[in-house]
Amino acid sequence: MQSIAIFSKCRRERIASPPDVDELRKIFVLKPAVALSEMSLWEPHHVAAIAASSLPEIPVVTAADIVDVLPEFQLWDSWTIDDPDGNAVRSDGWALWVIMCAPRDVHPDLRHDIARLRLMLERDGEWRDCGYLLPDDLNPGSREWAGSSVYDAKTGRLTLFYTVTGRKGEANRSYEQRLFQTDAPLTFDGDNIQIGDWSAPVENVISDGVDYVVVNEHQGRPGFIKGFRDPFHFRDPADGADYLLFTASYQPSGFEHNGVIGIARSDDGCMANWMLLPPLISADGVNNELERPVLRYVDGRYYVFWSTQKKTFAPDGPSGPNGLYGMVSDTLFGPYRPLNGTGLVAPNPAAEPLQTYSWWITDALDVIGFVDLWGLNGRSVDADPSLVAQHFGGVPAPCFRVALNGDRAQIIG
Repeated sequence: MQSIAIFSKCRRERIASPPDVDELRKIFVLKPAVALSEMSLWEPHHVAAIAASSLPEIPVVTAADIVDVLPEFQLWDSWTIDDPDGNAVRSDGWALWVIMCAPRDVHPDLRHDIARLRLMLERDGEWRDCGYLLPDDLNPGSREWAGSSVYDAKTGRLTLFYTVTGRKGEANRSYEQRLFQTDAPLTFDGDNIQIGDWSAPVENVISDGVDYVVVNEHQGRPGFIKGFRDPFHFRDPADGADYLLFTASYQPSGFEHNGVIGIARSDDGCMANWMLLPPLISADGVNNELERPVLRYVDGRYYVFWSTQKKTFAPDGPSGPNGLYGMVSDTLFGPYRPLNGTGLVAPNPAAEPLQTYSWWITDALDVIGFVDLWGLNGRSVDADPSLVAQHFGGVPAPCFRVALNGDRAQIIG
């Protein structure tokens, strides 16, 4: 049993095979959720106010913006490798990135079914590929979905928090989502990156079926499945504890659209032994997915950002555009207030509403997403599905920056 508890004493030991899930549940006992504060609500009247608001739009993507940095692969969700305090790690000016990928010859609608994580470097717009982040046989699921990564210079180790989707060896791809972590020694010198053996992935935060939906769907389509994914690491400067925010669905909901941002806490200094807490932000009855939450601490305030799409808003209520959204609070546990009074921070342009998606906000407030369906010129992919393959970008989108001023946030360039 001692060899299984690989995180229990801040030790990272690689073992020959992943331990049994039931054994892991005994090790990572999650205490019942206790109310720290009421959930902060993103409500219909916030969303309804978007129609009368005026914000700078994300610039229209042009052919010059489609830079295929890895021609054999389509790329989408991405994130920087950060230090424990949330600062992007750099080596001789190269930022370390993790990016979801799939072979370029796969239809874009099917890319999530075979997604892998890739390590890449970026400096001044130049990208270099470092190959798959994880070895072929390590992941306990059938594909690797988004998360976040922390490099601790004191230990020289890289910790990956990510979404394990499906089960290894499953006959049909399911939409089961579980949160895992694994770590490995990382060394780098300029653009020379070396990663040692990864520890066996451990399911670190387990859905309770009380506050959070247990996501084990066998069928579905992006935008309409439930969520327990996208773990984002944040170390709170107020108490030094580590937290994971994640995309989730609210179990007690009476609505079909029940998206929330969940949170878990670890205060052992090892980023282990996570305790599940009640949801932080709720869009219950408003939106199905608050995807890829990112939390940045700026000028004494806590800014939570997420990505969402027009199609994931409840059809019987107000909706907003595909874009970057967010809320702000004076304390980690709220109450949170919608940025700009509506929650909308950076909308796709009305002329190209589907052009970019899934934005990551760096410590410098630079924002990078991926090019989704661009150059449609008003055409509908619902009316003509062939447009998806013809107009999917699958490359990093042009970077822009967000300026924050209290409860206000908008694009500045």
